[in-house]
Amino acid sequence: MKRDPLLGVRALAVVPTLNEARSLPGVVADLLREGARLPCSLDVLVVDDRSPDGTAAVARRLGEAHPALHLLERAGPRGLGHAYREGFAWALARDYALVVQLDADGSHDPRYLAALFAAAREADLVLGSRYVPGGSCPDWGLARRVLSRGAGAYVRALQGSALRDPTSGYRVIWSRALRTLEVAGTRSDGYAFQVEVALRAERAGLRVREVPIEFRDRRVGQSKLSWGVVWEAIGLPLRR
Repeated sequence: MKRDPLLGVRALAVVPTLNEARSLPGVVADLLREGARLPCSLDVLVVDDRSPDGTAAVARRLGEAHPALHLLERAGPRGLGHAYREGFAWALARDYALVVQLDADGSHDPRYLAALFAAAREADLVLGSRYVPGGSCPDWGLARRVLSRGAGAYVRALQGSALRDPTSGYRVIWSRALRTLEVAGTRSDGYAFQVEVALRAERAGLRVREVPIEFRDRRVGQSKLSWGVVWEAIGLPLRR
């Protein structure tokens, strides 16, 4: 019988935060609950950009109760891509085999972890996709749906990508893939970071799979989406 590649390995969920003190406790609780059901172990790393609302203090308190929770404090807001690059480096330095990416606002439901990890048995990178059959974003209005789907179509048209949701920020990736892709050398932030890593994976011939998820809008706090983030994602393919 073939050995389960997930069995007994260590995984790390990297969760960037900026002013997520209200949402973080619930997200961490859900992550740890769902992580306990996986065949691998799951730790959580909160990467905080010196949040004025005290997110780091909340993470420290949670870490006192949950040894699997770790905190990486950064010197002020530097962007999502920077946060993930530092989180990935933290994971690689500590020999985690798998890394999870997800938002801290509750829009990426940890109940999908089982499906994402199951797909990782046969893939190097797994995307939680809103735009494959079974995926959805029920809280969005028409304008946001058009913008998001248009970004994906734009990437596919300019780059020949087969991915339906290249901007998705809910992912599982093997550490060996992070090393192959030299993610530390990426230069994008926001959605563009997600696109850049996904395109690198496709071009490197890695196995990329998309798993359907339901994306829900945050229930508390304020969205970090801005036109600057959107334009960076739109401009990335033109700079390749």
